[in-house]
Amino acid sequence: MVKIKICGLKRFEDIEIVNRYKPDFIGFVFADSKRKVSHDLAGKLRSNLRNGIVPVGVFVDASQDEIIKLFEEGVIDMAQLHGNESEEYIIELKEKTGNELKIVNAIEMSENVNLDDYSDTNADFLLFDSGKGCGKTFDWSLIRKNLKKDFFLAGGLNISNISQAIEEFEPYAVDLSSGLETDGFKDEKKIREIMEVIN
Repeated sequence: MVKIKICGLKRFEDIEIVNRYKPDFIGFVFADSKRKVSHDLAGKLRSNLRNGIVPVGVFVDASQDEIIKLFEEGVIDMAQLHGNESEEYIIELKEKTGNELKIVNAIEMSENVNLDDYSDTNADFLLFDSGKGCGKTFDWSLIRKNLKKDFFLAGGLNISNISQAIEEFEPYAVDLSSGLETDGFKDEKKIREIMEVIN
């Protein structure tokens, strides 16, 4: 069964909602964004998160030290990389955390992307997106079948297209943020509807 990640949590109310509906992953954004949270707030939110929900940190060209600190403090269990992080960066990050930190390598999909270039990455997962939190879908025909790596599908997913995305591409996980919001805040009704569709 496909897994679900709800990204961009920034309020204690958000944590209460996900604790009720139990997605597989949640995301804290540490990069510049309207959903950005401080390390301190993320730690407090994490301490209220239900066991079994995996916290993911979202970064853009962050220092390895920042990511490792958040991992060692138990704020995140996974790092989602949206910048220009090299394969060497990923390898070093894995080594410095004893290969315990899981890494999601995000790819901004376009006609210029060759997915074969990522087939041997040391990242644990790939993530296909239209851009950094832009909330728009990309051309799904760019996704190739039979990829070596499990992938997260992101970018403009919502109640109207989630079933098609899952049926057509069988992603490891779907990643939603703006599609679960109303007026910039997570909407419990939208989260409930998505969880019902996926489960």
